Amino acid sequence: MSIALLTFDVFGTVLDWRRGLRNALGGRMPDDAFDRIVDRQGELERQEFQEYAAIVAQSLVEEFGLEAGEAARIGSAAGSWPLFPDSAVALRRLREIAPCAAITNSDLAHRPQIEAQLGFPLDGWICAEEVRKYKPAPEMWRATAERMGVQPGRPWWHVSAYADYDHRTARALGLTCVFVERPHSRPGQADLVVKDLLQLAERIA
Repeated sequence: MSIALLTFDVFGTVLDWRRGLRNALGGRMPDDAFDRIVDRQGELERQEFQEYAAIVAQSLVEEFGLEAGEAARIGSAAGSWPLFPDSAVALRRLREIAPCAAITNSDLAHRPQIEAQLGFPLDGWICAEEVRKYKPAPEMWRATAERMGVQPGRPWWHVSAYADYDHRTARALGLTCVFVERPHSRPGQADLVVKDLLQLAERIA
C-alpha cells in the first residue's frame, strides 16, 4: 500500500465540532440548531471571503440570536474545542506511515489551539485564511499539493467525515477517500469507511 500523504478535515473529523460548539454555548444548543448553524456557515463561505472566526460569529448571531461580542469570542477560540478521544493517538501513529496535514476551513490562529491539544505539530496546515477560498473549492487541494510537494493521485489519501465539503472534490482530483463515521457526518462515496481514526491507523499500519 503506497501512501505519500494523508490529509485531514479538522472540524468534525479530528475535532468534535458539535460538542465543542455546544460546550461553548453552555449546553444550550439542540442538534437541529447545530445543523442550521453549520449550513449557514456554508452559505457564508460561498460569499465574499471573511475569516472563519467571523463566519462562526455571524452564524451564531443569525441562527442562535447570540450577542455579537460573545459570538466573536467563541469563533476566535474554536480551535480549543475538544478533539475526538481517538484523534491524538491515532494521528501520532499515522504520522509514522506518511506525512499528515490539515486541509481546513479555519484560520491560522486555530492551528496552535488544535496542535496544543494534539501534543505535537502536524506536518502541514493548509487553511482557508491563506488560500482565501473555502472547501469544497479545489484551490484548497491545489495549495496543499504545492505546499506538501505531492501531486493529486491515489497515493494521496484524504480523510473526512464530510462528503459534501471534502470527498466530492477529492474524488474528482483522483485522491483515495477515507470516510470517518463521526456523530455529525455527511456520508458519500468513499474508498474506505472507518469508525474512527484509530481504526484507520490499524487498517493501514
